[in-house]
Amino acid sequence: MIGILGGSFDPIHYGHLRTALDVQQTLNLEQIRLIPLLNPPHRDVLASGAETRLAMVRAAVADEPRFRVDDRELARSGKSYTLNTLLSLREELGEQPICLLLGTDAFRGFPGWHKPGEILKQAHLVVMQRPGTARPEIYPERTVAAPNALNSSSAGRILFLPVTQLDISATRIRAMLRMGLSPRYLLPEAVLSIIQQQGLYR
Repeated sequence: MIGILGGSFDPIHYGHLRTALDVQQTLNLEQIRLIPLLNPPHRDVLASGAETRLAMVRAAVADEPRFRVDDRELARSGKSYTLNTLLSLREELGEQPICLLLGTDAFRGFPGWHKPGEILKQAHLVVMQRPGTARPEIYPERTVAAPNALNSSSAGRILFLPVTQLDISATRIRAMLRMGLSPRYLLPEAVLSIIQQQGLYR
């Protein structure tokens, strides 16, 4: 069973990495694949280019063997729809269970995603729930309580999983950099080094 975490990662930070590791350890996933998106459907123009974001993700997880960087979305034109990513992964992984990681806010908007029913045919959803956040009542018939319930099928179930509370966002990091403030300790030093070397987000 593997986990998938897609995002713009502009830049990647500890809010992404710590919660992904929480999921990996709780579910004993074989790996987490971090997939930078070229053209996220619900985002405006990204602040940094695809190759730079890919380099930052690679630098962030270089010493974490359970994380793997997957660049398939950067080679595809058009909008980076989750369904297309999952269909591509299915060709590679067969019937192995795939867990799509997303936050509570993203899950609230999930019914408005591109073909959500088809997404659920390709992957389980693991909703990373921070302490104190309300659980959206969406697809209750698919929700399971026990993590091991995901192992018995390749897709279609929803698990809410508590994760570490980290109030970090890429938007905040970019704003700090524009103001000349240091975002140290909000993201890996290797990522900060790339930002500083390239003068990103100024």
